[in-house]
Amino acid sequence: MTVSATTGSPAAAAPALVPYDDAVARYEPVIGLETHVELGTMTKMFCGCRTVFGAEPNSAVCPVCLGLPGSLPVTNRVAIEYTIRIGLALHCDISAWCRFARKNYFYPDMPKDYQISQYDEPLCTDGWLDIEVDGQPVRIGIERVHLEEDTGKSLHVGGATGRIHGADYSLVDYNRAGIPLVEVVTKPVPGTGALAPDVARAYVTELRELLRALGVSDVRMEEGSLRCDVNTSIAPAGADWGTRTETKNVNSLRSVERAVRFEIQRQAGVLDAGGRIIQETRHFQEAAGTTTAGRSKEEAQDYRYFPEPDLVPLAPSREWVEELRAALPELPADRRARLQADWGLSALDMTALANAGALDLVEQTVAAGTTPADARKWWLGELARRANESGTELAAVGVTPAQVARVAALVSAGTLNDKLARQVLDFVLAGEGEPDEIVAARGLAVVSDDGALTAAVDEAIAANPDIAAKIRDGKTAAAGALVGAVMKATRGQADAGRARELILERLG
Repeated sequence: MTVSATTGSPAAAAPALVPYDDAVARYEPVIGLETHVELGTMTKMFCGCRTVFGAEPNSAVCPVCLGLPGSLPVTNRVAIEYTIRIGLALHCDISAWCRFARKNYFYPDMPKDYQISQYDEPLCTDGWLDIEVDGQPVRIGIERVHLEEDTGKSLHVGGATGRIHGADYSLVDYNRAGIPLVEVVTKPVPGTGALAPDVARAYVTELRELLRALGVSDVRMEEGSLRCDVNTSIAPAGADWGTRTETKNVNSLRSVERAVRFEIQRQAGVLDAGGRIIQETRHFQEAAGTTTAGRSKEEAQDYRYFPEPDLVPLAPSREWVEELRAALPELPADRRARLQADWGLSALDMTALANAGALDLVEQTVAAGTTPADARKWWLGELARRANESGTELAAVGVTPAQVARVAALVSAGTLNDKLARQVLDFVLAGEGEPDEIVAARGLAVVSDDGALTAAVDEAIAANPDIAAKIRDGKTAAAGALVGAVMKATRGQADAGRARELILERLG
């Protein structure tokens, strides 16, 4: 007889998902996040192998990271420094003395059959990170920031899921094995209610920005240098916390949010059907936005932790820690507050810039010589539209902040109007050169010469006698129709303001 892993009863169809609003009305979610960050060091954690993404498989390995007999690890000092910087930025306590431990377990991508990590003596503890969700501040407690080595990478060939079950065979690339990996573990986050998925996404977003500002990692989720395990549990309002599940290796901000949302709906369905939640790992399915069962974690696993015998303990001096604290760069929250004040933006405007990934671009465009208002206008308007249409990040749309600043300057000077500016951007994106070169080569400048404009105005008046009569009778609002005719005749290049003046002068 087959038994359901969800309910413990004979296998049946999975319980139906509960509508999200209904689920959070009756159950209180608690979330927790474990974020794994590959540090951007030049060499691995305990050896001199290079850390290069995309290198030929198994080309960046040596006896140490392969765990060959007789090889001994040596700690990467830069990795220690980077971890302390992360801990300081997260307001953590930095341990005056700690050590590495040996975590024993077997996976094919673990060449030593154990992982050097930190267990009961992490380098950084008890911190916090503030975020804002739906206009409300939320403080996320940080349990620990510890340092370990990454595993290799398995590729399961054949089968429908890309996982080992059903695969024809598996390949292992050990290039990633031994890369310095920091794990940032939050404390449980209760009390967020319906906003739990948004809180999870906002936290990982803010953490990613903080890590990028520190310069300790490229935090490219698509390349696996930032990965997130998402813990979710629900319980009836007022009850003790429920049993959590751990959705492993979620690799996009959107997926973090979707994983929490789905688990709340799924777990509510299980409880409503009289089942119980199994403490287990789960896998997020990007295409469907669902999670599927992994391995049970109901029984404590004995990793046989013990102090790593081949490494001396870590004892960062207080002087070194304070030097690192003093050298921290401006952190993202402080930077946003400064720019908001400098640019005179509302909190809503600043949130829109951050959510669109436009903050750096607008700051660089302002630095290139335009106003904050003009920079925001182009990046959040025309260029954001193009990025959405092409499915790319705004920063990858294909135009530089300096080029945007120049287009904005040409509009401010009256050389271009908005319609012509959009054409110039089209040609910049097509690779035809810089804005000034395109304006000159294609003759896209605004026509403000009275001689050329007068001829176009006279043609518009002659072609629209009824409208001209209304203007002569004092109905000057009708001049807009003639301005439109002039703009059409000049392919949008007429100075609309000067054209209106000429129309009223001719018909006055």
